[in-house]
Amino acid sequence: MSYNLLKGKKGIVFGALDSNSIAWKTAQRCYAEGAQLVLTNAPVALRMGEINKLAEECGNAPVIGADVTSNEDLTNLINQSREHLGGNLDFVLHSVGMSLNVRKNKAYTDLNYDFQHKSFDISAMSLHRLCQCLYQADAMNEWGSIVALTYIAAQRVFPDYNEMADAKALLESVARSFGYHYGVKKHVRINTISQSPTRTTAGSGVKGFDGFINYAEKMSPLGNASADDCAAYTVSLFSDLTRMVTMQNLFHDGGFSFTGVTAEVIAQMEK
Repeated sequence: MSYNLLKGKKGIVFGALDSNSIAWKTAQRCYAEGAQLVLTNAPVALRMGEINKLAEECGNAPVIGADVTSNEDLTNLINQSREHLGGNLDFVLHSVGMSLNVRKNKAYTDLNYDFQHKSFDISAMSLHRLCQCLYQADAMNEWGSIVALTYIAAQRVFPDYNEMADAKALLESVARSFGYHYGVKKHVRINTISQSPTRTTAGSGVKGFDGFINYAEKMSPLGNASADDCAAYTVSLFSDLTRMVTMQNLFHDGGFSFTGVTAEVIAQMEK
């Protein structure tokens, strides 16, 4: 069901890799709610070609490649997006993350620090770089909204989440700090959504993911939130209904984050 929550709004969605990704679902939902979109991802991801299907679904939205570690690429993306959309932006989704140490099976106690710096740059400082480019170009409309996706490993230990836990903690800090400055300047709000473990291409690369997603399901009173659920929640943060919400890390996890233990988990442990 559509509510026209984003009618007349314009925005950029980062990170739609394939139909399993939260960014993909969010782009679909934004378009269904009346928004005009620009889609972007890293040039290497665009070569997979999947995003072109999404672009067609979203009113033939333009697809513009951008390396999130490059100020030049981000500035070009912002300029081209404003030209195509005919004005400033109302919302941006940052759905970006990558860990070279995870990819290379490097344990947290044996990190390659060159890999780690790259992971932080892509997964966390890219949000600062994006916000700074938007801020300096005055590219967001008054009361605009920027949302980044994160995970509870930023606050609690999940051993196999590796260095991405540190990257997400940095990401959330950037959202708070830049949220202050952008709020003062132009009432632009910046929030992070801490989503349930979700069967995306990126999430499935974490060691022991299947076991953990089952555990989270048992630990969440409402069950795990799906990618579609997260897309709907993201749309609410892009809408005018949440104009006074900023600098928050918002848990969207079926209650997992505030549950100590459940009867289902106890029963499983007693077997």
